[in-house]
Amino acid sequence: MAIDPKTIDFQKGDGLVPAIVQDATTGRVLMQGYMNEEALQKTLDTKQVTFFSRSKNRLWTKGETSGNTLSLVDIKADCDQDSLLVYAHPAGPVCHKGTDTCWAEDNYPAGFLGHLESVIQSRKNADPDTSYTARLFARGMNKVAQKVGEEAVELVIEAKDDNEALFLNEAADLMYHYLVLLVAKGYELKDVLKVLEERHR
Repeated sequence: MAIDPKTIDFQKGDGLVPAIVQDATTGRVLMQGYMNEEALQKTLDTKQVTFFSRSKNRLWTKGETSGNTLSLVDIKADCDQDSLLVYAHPAGPVCHKGTDTCWAEDNYPAGFLGHLESVIQSRKNADPDTSYTARLFARGMNKVAQKVGEEAVELVIEAKDDNEALFLNEAADLMYHYLVLLVAKGYELKDVLKVLEERHR
């Protein structure tokens, strides 16, 4: 982070600039707050996103009471140096109403995969007669795990050939059944992504 608080035009907004917070992993816009120079400096120093609360008339670190903090990744200023884009990792729902974002949007951890995961979760208690996913859940954990193993073997077999369509379809089958297994075990894709992120660091 090379941003210098001294270069930000706080005077244009009577000492405040808007700070738009974006999830550094998913790219989803999470919230907007305001920062004065002190809030920006504290954010840079503590690596916890801090705003100036206009209602409380003081600095406010996100999550100071709820625990739903925003861990700083990066900050960029716009072309006029009077608006900030904050990249952060949220620890829980961002909105005080309990939603992932202040626009009541789901903050999927991996784009369409996150959406697919939510569809799978919604089918867990659906009618097995009308839903393949529900039938998988109804068969129990051992059968779900076995199905993942079968799909993995089929993908390995297709990897030995040069049929692109078959390989990609088997890869999609494995990914789908892997998500079913995660949901069956009570975990989410974000739990796995968190482990990968920690390994990457």
